[in-house]
Amino acid sequence: MATDDDCELTLVLVGKIGNGKSATGNSILGKKEFVSKASSGGVTSTSELRTSVLKNGLRLNVIDTPGLFDASIDTKFIEKEIVRCVSMVRGGIHAILVVFSVRNRFLKEEFDVITRLRTLFGSRVDDYLIVVFTGGDELEANEQSLKDLLKESSCPKPLKETLSLCQDRFVLFDNRTKDETKKARQLRDLLSLVNIVLTNNLKPYTQETLSAFMVRHIILRHQLHLCSTNLKF
Repeated sequence: MATDDDCELTLVLVGKIGNGKSATGNSILGKKEFVSKASSGGVTSTSELRTSVLKNGLRLNVIDTPGLFDASIDTKFIEKEIVRCVSMVRGGIHAILVVFSVRNRFLKEEFDVITRLRTLFGSRVDDYLIVVFTGGDELEANEQSLKDLLKESSCPKPLKETLSLCQDRFVLFDNRTKDETKKARQLRDLLSLVNIVLTNNLKPYTQETLSAFMVRHIILRHQLHLCSTNLKF
């Protein structure tokens, strides 16, 4: 027998400021729910949850995060926001969408998001990751496909490693398109990848899962601190 949780998905958007997280959230929801502007300072200052119900009855929860993984953000603030994200919804997180932009150069800092996610969530977080590339309109204008871009010799090694961690779960979004057919296709492609994540993991990433890992993480961090303190004597 189906439960309410079977008809609900929760997706979390993470990535550097300026990569189009909020615009991607709006594209997924099919309406403007998040403030999206081109700004070096970003728009989202705290994690926000917005919801949309699709025609088939599927309830989509999308959590837009601030630039959690920018180098200037304090680790304790990141931990607090991650706990907030997981606790925002009853059923847990079904997929984490790492947003990159094809408009920007892929710098090393772009991929620190994965390292910090693994530090805070544990290596099992890899199973929940999907990469979303924004800027599909620019590739189209240049008559270039995403696969062509990723095959180029200039494609950074960290990006290839990130896609490998995600088992090549990636999708391209054009957040500026007015074409309803393209909008529907983008969402369908994304949900197809989410379905793969669900099939592999069987259950969402819950507050209980996070709490258990963070307790171990805090204990380990405390032990390392004690070790470093003892070495000073």
